Amino acid sequence: MSRTEKQKKIKELLKEKNAILLAHYYQSDEIQDIADILGDSLALSIEAARTDAEIIVFAGVLFMAESAAILSPDKTVLLPVIDAGCPLADKITPAELKMMKDENPGAKVVTYVNSTAQTKALSDICCTSANAVQVVNSLTDAEKVIMAPDGNLARYTARFTEKEIIPWKGFCYVHNNVSPEAVRTAKDEHPKALFAAHPECRLEVLDLADFVGSTGAILKFARETEAEEIIVGTERGIMHQLKKENPEKTFIPASENMACRDMKKTSLDDILSSLEEMKHIIEVPEDVRIPAQRALKKMLEVS
Repeated sequence: MSRTEKQKKIKELLKEKNAILLAHYYQSDEIQDIADILGDSLALSIEAARTDAEIIVFAGVLFMAESAAILSPDKTVLLPVIDAGCPLADKITPAELKMMKDENPGAKVVTYVNSTAQTKALSDICCTSANAVQVVNSLTDAEKVIMAPDGNLARYTARFTEKEIIPWKGFCYVHNNVSPEAVRTAKDEHPKALFAAHPECRLEVLDLADFVGSTGAILKFARETEAEEIIVGTERGIMHQLKKENPEKTFIPASENMACRDMKKTSLDDILSSLEEMKHIIEVPEDVRIPAQRALKKMLEVS
């Protein structure tokens, strides 16, 4: 079966089963092109809660499918590749977060959506890279905030709040591996280019940026800027949409190594078999789902 035939078959099955395909911008081009909803973590969280579809097929990683299951317990959530995980999400355990809370009595816990359901369940509120500053500043009754698991996002957020931010030691290896030297080299080779970076990058990289924002925000920046060349500091999957939306502009990766192995695990074949066989269903136990849902819903209310 050709790629086009597989895409057509998937669309037919989605319609037949009253299902919706959600895909992150970091997925492969062929999956992005057939997604019912394409977005970053915040957009997909909102759509997962809003959709009337009976089945949500999540072309992404486990924490995203868990979030959909948390927000929509009445729907069937499928993750085409069951071992598509997130090393960042795994950088903190519930026991470690409990210990951190004990060491900082009175502190509120803001957890990045790139986290396990168990970690979310221990949090006061969740955030994304798009709304982290807004979420932290919404906590009017807290002077001290624990931010987990991404330390880079926490340190960036700390620049825009008077609250004391306590960052966890985690990081996204894709964004953390971008070096200032690589960015300077790209700038030297493209002197007219602007540099747009994701806040999961290190602070010394963000200091070189002309724009810092979430995946969705970077896409918006690219559409609105008059610059004809943009150096992109996030996972390379975004290049597909950047080029589709702005064919007259040139996009340069900040590093050639910006690829998430787990995001790239999912194929059209995986989505097809997931729909045909109704596998792999993601469920979250109620004792975890309810407090995690509370943290996610607080985030959505703020957003």
